Order: sequence, then structure tokens, then C-alpha cells
Amino acid sequence: MTSRFTLISHSLCPYVQRVVIVLEEKVIPYERIDVDLANKPEWFLKVSPLGKTPVLLVDGMPIFESTVICEYLEEITPHRMHSQDPLARAQHRAWMEFASATLNAIGAMYGAPDERTLAAKVGDLRAKFTQIEAEQSSAEQHGPYFAGESFCMVDAAFSPVFRYFDVFDTIDDFGIFTHTPRVRAWRIALQQRDSVRKAVRADYPELLRDFLIRRKSELSRRMTQTTIAAN
Repeated sequence: MTSRFTLISHSLCPYVQRVVIVLEEKVIPYERIDVDLANKPEWFLKVSPLGKTPVLLVDGMPIFESTVICEYLEEITPHRMHSQDPLARAQHRAWMEFASATLNAIGAMYGAPDERTLAAKVGDLRAKFTQIEAEQSSAEQHGPYFAGESFCMVDAAFSPVFRYFDVFDTIDDFGIFTHTPRVRAWRIALQQRDSVRKAVRADYPELLRDFLIRRKSELSRRMTQTTIAAN
């Protein structure tokens, strides 16, 4: 592979993490450049029509949207992260969309303005992971990952989802995974994957906590109370 890959990134973007995980899994050399999305440089807006990350520059040519980037990387490399079976491949792509919906639900949770809304959003998330638990149970997969022994695109899509809860769990016990043992085991397996660990900077937890506090939401209030109590 002779192309030069440059990933335009943001330190907290979960969709960037997806792409990094795929790049790492496929052992593709790349350069990573973070941008400030609150003060977007002009050059970034020229390569990102939606003004969002990630963008992958391939020899200077931009590809945007994480799913499109991941599918492109899948097409140009021999190491496959999708099933060779068309139906299984389509099902996995559908669960990747489910991961995106779950990320939206997480955003609604940490942005909830009051206790009642937060409780409702936590319920929405609990329901989503219950659906995943049912899918994994019905599939009777054997192995640590979504489809069994092999790490696949669905795993890459869900790894950034679970990473949020590493911080959420330090704020309060929301009980989202209480009744989903397969999902809990899957989460642990993904945490231990080298590509997943490399997807974020070492200071990611602190950056996320700072971001959450600035939201001025119910979750922000709980974080502030926890900090005061600790002191």
C-alpha cells in the first residue's frame, strides 16, 4: 500500500475512534491531526463539507463520514473485518447504524437538563443494550466479540460507545448493564483490545469530564456534587 493517509480528528469524537480502530486493526500507517471544532480552520471546511470529523485524506483527497471511511479501508485491504456472507455483512452494517443511534442516545443522556429527563434517557439506553443482549443471546455466538472469536466492524463501531461509560461509571451507578451479562463481557473484551486503547489520547477521561461539566446538564450537576463531596 503506497497511499498516504492523514486522519483529520477531534480528541473526543467517537466516530474518529471508529476509524482509528479500523486503521490499527488493518495495520495501516497514518498521520493524525486534531482540529478545534469550536474554531474550525478554513482548510478543514474545504475538506469536510459537513464541518465534522473524521475526514480521511488519501493522498490529499478527502473522504468524510466514518462508515464510508471504514468501508473504504475494508475494500482496499486484504484483512477483512466484515463477513464474507452477504446477509451477515448486511446485518453487521445494520448494527453499526444501531451503534450510531446509541451514540445519539448517549448525547441525549449527558445533555439532559433535569433529573426526570436524565432518568428517561438512561431508560432509553438501558433498552438499547437490552436489545443487543437479546441479539447476542439468540445468535448463540461463542467468543468475546459481537460475532464470536473475530473482531469485526461492529466491534469497532461499539467500542467508542462503551468508552463513555468508563467515565459515566465514576459519576453515578446508572444500572444500564445490570441485566445484560453478555454485553458486560463484550464491553470488557473490547476494553482490552490494543486497537481500542490506541483510539484515544491518554488524557481522554479528563477531556471528557471537562466537556461534560461544561454542558451544564443534570449530569454536570452530579459531577460537581461528587467533586465537592470528595473534597
